[in-house]
Amino acid sequence: MTVVVKLPTLADTQAFGRRLAGVLRAGDLVLLTGPLGAGKTALTQGIGAGLGVLGDVTSPTFVIARAHRPDPARGGTGLVHADAYRLGDATDPRAEIDDLDLDASLDDSVTVVEWGEGLAEHLTESHLHVRLDRHDDDTRTAELVPVGGDWPTRLRALSA
Repeated sequence: MTVVVKLPTLADTQAFGRRLAGVLRAGDLVLLTGPLGAGKTALTQGIGAGLGVLGDVTSPTFVIARAHRPDPARGGTGLVHADAYRLGDATDPRAEIDDLDLDASLDDSVTVVEWGEGLAEHLTESHLHVRLDRHDDDTRTAELVPVGGDWPTRLRALSA
């Protein structure tokens, strides 16, 4: 089951991230792919807002990964936001993903990896792959592809 969502504006991308957060739980891995400017960080900002994490969710391009703690007042789930863009030129980029120790926080947080396709799938048996596209008119499309687990059931709840 693949779900396609049209996102007319960047604000819609963030709002969809908040909705997506409603079906996410600790231990989830979300891989984001798409060209520069497609809305990967904007979607993650929405996910962070929906999870109720503390602090601003910004692009982790230069620091590779950021951990956002849940707001204790809301009792939510943390967010680990990683960007594998700069790892693609490494001799063994999967080893660099392993060096980030993302699996150490995987059980306690939602982990979102931008540019993670082909690099981070091995972190867990199931994940959600989100392909974002930005069109000439500046609208976006998100294609959600579930891999394993109960993702199809959760995506049905999201699209209801």
